[in-house]
Parts: sequence; structure tokens; C-alpha cells
Amino acid sequence: MHIVTLGEILIDMFPAEVGRPLTQVSAFHPKPGGAPANVAVAAHRLGADTAFIGKVGDDIFGHQLIDVLRQEGVETRGMRVDNEARTTMAIIAMPDENTAEFVFYRNPGADLRLCAEELDMTLLQNSRALHIGSLSLVDEPGRTATLTAVATAKENGAFISFDVNYRPSLWRSDDEALAQIEAMIPQVDLVKVNEVELALLQGEETETAVAIQNILAQGPTLCVLTRGQDGSLAQTAVTSVTVPSFQVETVDATGCGDAFIAALLTQLTETADWQQQLTANRLETVLRYANAVGALTAQTQGTIPAMPTAVQVETFLSNQKT
Repeated sequence: MHIVTLGEILIDMFPAEVGRPLTQVSAFHPKPGGAPANVAVAAHRLGADTAFIGKVGDDIFGHQLIDVLRQEGVETRGMRVDNEARTTMAIIAMPDENTAEFVFYRNPGADLRLCAEELDMTLLQNSRALHIGSLSLVDEPGRTATLTAVATAKENGAFISFDVNYRPSLWRSDDEALAQIEAMIPQVDLVKVNEVELALLQGEETETAVAIQNILAQGPTLCVLTRGQDGSLAQTAVTSVTVPSFQVETVDATGCGDAFIAALLTQLTETADWQQQLTANRLETVLRYANAVGALTAQTQGTIPAMPTAVQVETFLSNQKT
């Protein structure tokens, strides 16, 4: 298996219109989502073998989500069904096409009730990469399940990817979120952050290059910073590469970060030795590809429905000026 993702899978309730705050949206449309699930689908559409580990409720949305993953070609034998908690739901508003407001219905949702003993160890022991986000660290038993999965995959030589994906409304406090995120960073190979998350971790006044080096000093080999319309940056202890974004008409920026990290992981796991791909030239190519995947995703509303295929990405890139 190239890539295994673990964490939340949920129903995103997208607004019927852009330009209104949450309390003024006229209607919502349900679409499959959840960052790690988005990554699994996106990476599979880009050509990787992927699997998802997580938990849904024994309800109509939960079974729909399992069906969606199967239809997308994602391995689902690591999924579990909870008959005591509902599938998590996120209500979304978009004051503009680049900004999203979230209210999560998760007290707790089924995704956070995944237990360590429910993990599919075979998947974890036989993957090139394991990707997780911070939302599965919010509370127990999901936190312990995530930590166990990371330790198992790492022991078996997997590349560990961590998306900070900070959602303040899901945490009891910023301090608790920061503590859990900082505890995870030394255990992973790749940390993906946006500018808000980098400021949370290192302080708003810290220079970007210094902030990223501070993260790398804690143990990761690679840190990637996404900057939306300003492109992306990849940095190791010895290399720093910045690649501009592609200018497209944005319909919905939700899920672009998930599409980006899926593209990044797909490129890095093409071979078993991902560290050989951390040269400046190769990282520039990888970031350009990931930026293209993010740009294509931004042109369609929704997350999983918006993820492009490898053919669509290659066509898009072939039409760009070098």
C-alpha cells in the first residue's frame, strides 16, 4: 500500500451560496469530507494505492461515506462502525470563496471513538506512508489510536506525514491544541502547515525561515508551508524551495490543502526511498505538481467531489507557461 490515512471522515454541509455568514445561509448541501479521507481519495485519483482507517456512525451518512470511499477505489477494511455515536458533521459557511467558517457536530462524533485495538495493523505495517491530522488528537480514545498507529507504521519503516489542520472550535483551549500538536511533531517526517498554524506554533513575529527551522529541529525531515494564492514552500535542514501558485478563478478553497498534501505524498511515495527526492530540483517539481492539484480543486465546490485525476492534472500543467 502506498498511502494509508487515518482520522476523521464526515459529512460537510456546504452553503447554498457564497458571501453570507453562517447564520444567514439559506440552505446546506451534504457532501462527503474529512481531511484524511479527502487525502485518501485525492491520492488514489492521482494514481496511488490508498487505504483509510477511521470510524463512522451506524447511520445513513456513515454507510454513505463507506460507499463513497469504496466507489473511489480506497481500501476500507480499516474502517469501523459505531452504534453508539453519530457520524460527525461540519456545517460550513463561506463569507468569500477563500474563507470558510465551520461549526462541528461532534460531541463526540464516531470518528473520535476509534480505539487502538480496532486498528488494522496489517495496513499500518505494510504502507509506504501514513498520513494523519490533528483532529484525531482532540480526545480519547482517538488520540491513543492515532499515537499507536504512528508508532506501528514508523516501526515498520513508513514515512509519517502530519497536517496540523488547526480547527480551534474543536479544542478545549489553544494551549491544549498546541501541546498535542507539539507532542506529535517529533514523531513525524513531514509537517504541513499554513501561515496561521505556523504563527500558532512559533509566534507571529518569528521569521518564516526561522520558524520552519525550529520545527525541523524537533525531528521532522521536511516542513511544507502552504500560502494559498501565494504558492507553497518546502524546507529541509539544507534546502528551501518556493513555488508560486497557479492563478485560477476560485469557486471554493475548501479542501485545497488536502488535495495539495495528497499530491505531495503521491509524488514522494513513487519510490520506496522518499528521502532521495528531497533535492531542490525534485522538490520544485513536486511543489509545482501539488500547487496544480490545489488549483484544480479550488475550481469546484466540495472536497471529495472536487479532487482532480492524474490526467486532469497533467492536462492542466501542459497548458501552463513554463
